Amino acid sequence: MKKIVAAALVVLLALVAVSLIFFRNEHFEYSGVIEAVEVDIPSRLSDVISKLHADEGDDVKAGQIIAELECKQVSLQEDIAFKEYKRAENLLKTNAGSKENYDLKKNRHEQAALAKSWCVVASPIDGKILYKYYEAGEFAAAGRKIATVADLKNIDAIVYVEYELLSKLSPGQKVIGYLPEAEKNFEGKILMINDEAEFTPKNAQTRKERQRLVFGIKTRFENDEVLTLKPAMTLTIKFDFGK
Repeated sequence: MKKIVAAALVVLLALVAVSLIFFRNEHFEYSGVIEAVEVDIPSRLSDVISKLHADEGDDVKAGQIIAELECKQVSLQEDIAFKEYKRAENLLKTNAGSKENYDLKKNRHEQAALAKSWCVVASPIDGKILYKYYEAGEFAAAGRKIATVADLKNIDAIVYVEYELLSKLSPGQKVIGYLPEAEKNFEGKILMINDEAEFTPKNAQTRKERQRLVFGIKTRFENDEVLTLKPAMTLTIKFDFGK
């Protein structure tokens, strides 16, 4: 009888050890709401918007024109600078002008031409127009946002992890995102780990229901070709705390 009890204890201890190993290497899952990387498109000049070529919800390509400014004064200054530059160039060819004057006029024309190029406001990335802040005919000050574009190729999601597990995570570490609606996995990585703990947000789902102190973990995923991941979707994110 004693041998049977001893054997049963050995088996029980073995099962406990196996269970501990299994749970220690478990891929714990967290839920995060998808957010698109947003890029603000400012006006570099203070001027009246003459035309808008995109509206909220429109898909745009990198380099696509979003808005045009009137730029009457800028165009006039560029035209004058160009004529002065050509005159200085011709004088230099006939030895009637100096190299210094030519360089000065050339530099002024290049600056005027650069300012004129800012009369066209283009999207720096492929994406979707989330917001536009002006209508045609309104005055936009230099530095003010004309529109905001969402980069749908790179998707972020923030999850909240208990502080006990923080030592097992590091920026650059690979993670897997799973979208139940599409039954598809997406490869990603940890982008940033908050330095300070905070109380668990109401919409966060963590492994311990009663855990209150958590750290925000920002993850980034590369969207697929058809841009399946969309802002406001919920993504299940898997961390491997066993590694």
